[in-house]
Amino acid sequence: MQTNPTYTSLVAVGDSFTEGMSDRLPDGSYRGWADVLAGRMAASTPGFRYANLAVRGKLIGQIVDEQVDLAAAMRPDVITLVGGLNDALRPKCDMGRVRGLLTEAVERLAPSCERLVLMRSPGRQGPVLERFRPRMEELFACVDELSARHGTLVVDLYGAPSLSDPRLWDVDRLHLTADGHRRVAEAVWQTLGYEAQDPHWRTPPPATARPRWIARRTEDVRFTRQYLLPWIGRRLTGRSSGDGLPAKRPDLLPYEGPTGLS
Repeated sequence: MQTNPTYTSLVAVGDSFTEGMSDRLPDGSYRGWADVLAGRMAASTPGFRYANLAVRGKLIGQIVDEQVDLAAAMRPDVITLVGGLNDALRPKCDMGRVRGLLTEAVERLAPSCERLVLMRSPGRQGPVLERFRPRMEELFACVDELSARHGTLVVDLYGAPSLSDPRLWDVDRLHLTADGHRRVAEAVWQTLGYEAQDPHWRTPPPATARPRWIARRTEDVRFTRQYLLPWIGRRLTGRSSGDGLPAKRPDLLPYEGPTGLS
């Protein structure tokens, strides 16, 4: 891996994690790790181009059908692919089908770019993760196998203590905070061969006093009503939070926006 490489373009493929939820900007849109990463890359490469095809709620089959060919046709220097976790978190999931679709995606994307980046997604501490941990680890084993076979890069977010810390997750307990996304951007940045800007991204924030029991229970009730029950309802009815939404940056165009991690 070269040090401080010069990549001229980036295409991000995936679901809400790559779209940037819940790193909300003042105008109500989402930034997220891919935008932060693109800003950094653009700061060091004039004319840098960026597309983000990710849409919240997408299953791996939808990512393959709707995003993979578009990304491959753009022939960027770097493609990031994160998908399959929405499938793994559903009550019923055919992991063999998920592995097959992820394999198809990698086989179609790897020849179309200089660097294909896969990830072992972060997992928040808590009972939900414990329930689905075997599926997640099966998915990540597939990621590792595909990387060895196709020479892709893998960013291990699952093994980072900081990204399992509940304080780096939004109140919906499904998406990272702005600081969580910043750390993911740093992880990908370093994996691509750039000089570290935050060598300690894996280290959790300093310890803080644990909220009182009543505050934790109040937050649990709020989470259940506002996020968990609607999420279960969508799973049971086959709906998605991304139904009808377009990709956030569908075209590979020169990057414009705030650079860096501020």
